[in-house]
Amino acid sequence: MRKILSLTIRAIEEYKMIANGDHIAVGLSGGKDSIVLLKALSLYQKFSPNKFELSAIHIDLGFKDVAENRFDEIQKFCDNLNIPFYIVKTDLYHVIFEDRKENRPCSLCSKMRRGALNNKAVDIKANKVALGHNKEDLIETFLLSFIYEGRLAVFKPTSYLDRTNITVIRPLILNAEGDIKATAKRLNMPVLNNPCPMDKTSQRAYMKDLTKHICKDIPFAKDRMFDAIINPQRYDLFSTNDNKE
Repeated sequence: MRKILSLTIRAIEEYKMIANGDHIAVGLSGGKDSIVLLKALSLYQKFSPNKFELSAIHIDLGFKDVAENRFDEIQKFCDNLNIPFYIVKTDLYHVIFEDRKENRPCSLCSKMRRGALNNKAVDIKANKVALGHNKEDLIETFLLSFIYEGRLAVFKPTSYLDRTNITVIRPLILNAEGDIKATAKRLNMPVLNNPCPMDKTSQRAYMKDLTKHICKDIPFAKDRMFDAIINPQRYDLFSTNDNKE
């Protein structure tokens, strides 16, 4: 947890993610990233020069055959940290998988889930939403945009949403997925299994496997890709002004 916290603090300070008086709503999916993020922020809260409030929000997508007590351990985890935990019930599973029968549901699901999260954040008077995206998520998002959309784009460490007046922050952005997974396991955190039928079959899952395959032959490839993304001075791309006199 020490390494996780160190890199989290570095990201917070480098990208100016937290200010005095902030109320930060952590998007708590129940996966390893969001659980570790909540723990890291709760530890940072104890000695941060900026005083801030924490809440946790889970968006229940309405998956079928999910146990009634699924969130009991998550609730205990939040209670032990003295952090309020909110569960927002939705019928997104029905809308996306049964009503619309989306062939590639991940993008729509992400947008609708994020909308529900931001709306609840506004409801509890939070001004920031913290998401658990890690180092590998950044690389995979870049590859998704590059290969499937034909553009060079990626999410930012912080981004302001003017429609809701919410600022989205990603404090785990410098942390490796392997370290997060190991920390969650070592500390016996209540990580939930993902009930989504698209888990491990999505385009993002393919990008994850592709990255792992590349790193088998080029072990340092992941670090090089990450460095290329976060260091603008390394960009060397075509420009519409290159051939103008």
